[in-house]
Amino acid sequence: MACPFVRDVVDEEALVLRRAFRRERVFRDRLDPLAFPDDHLYERYRFSADGISGAFLYSVGDAEQLNKATICRTIRSVCLAIKALADVFISFPGHRRLCDIKEEFYRISGFPNVIGAVDCTHIRIKAPSGAHEADFVNRKSFHSINVQMVCNADCVISNVVAKWPGSVHDSRIFRASEIYQCLSQGEFSGVLLGDRGYGCQPFLLTPFTDPQEAQQAYNHAHA
Repeated sequence: MACPFVRDVVDEEALVLRRAFRRERVFRDRLDPLAFPDDHLYERYRFSADGISGAFLYSVGDAEQLNKATICRTIRSVCLAIKALADVFISFPGHRRLCDIKEEFYRISGFPNVIGAVDCTHIRIKAPSGAHEADFVNRKSFHSINVQMVCNADCVISNVVAKWPGSVHDSRIFRASEIYQCLSQGEFSGVLLGDRGYGCQPFLLTPFTDPQEAQQAYNHAHA
């Protein structure tokens, strides 16, 4: 006959395991990247949900038996070390020959002479203290830093500007960037692709707003 005490212990352990590994069915908001599973985030953003949100601090702390403050200091030290080497790895238009970069873009949709694609993304932050707190509130009403990035056809980042408050428009960030000055002065042979948030320039091509038939083909290739 089974021992009731043992059965109770086993049942309790099973309940703990079910709670730990339970996966609830939820409706996911496609506008929220963190609503997707980690395999999707790894494929598209090269980061898990914990990595994006910072929740990994608790996981690392529990695994290494360290408090959150120690983990934060360690991560900051590592990030500063990586930042010091950023220019070695992040270099516009890239570490490959310019003709190879253009060829990769051309293979995607037949768009010639492209050396990069530019856009901005909002990185959520805690509300900063001080008189300029409101400057960091973006159009979606949360605090962020608006980060500009340029990437090649393989989505490898070749340029980053990460210093502007969330309220600053993408086009202003681009006009104030070093890459804008270099392109406007003809230092690079080629063009960037950008969305409708940017003004069209000889070195920055954007989609047509109300395209006709031929322009629709252009917009399709641009996308």
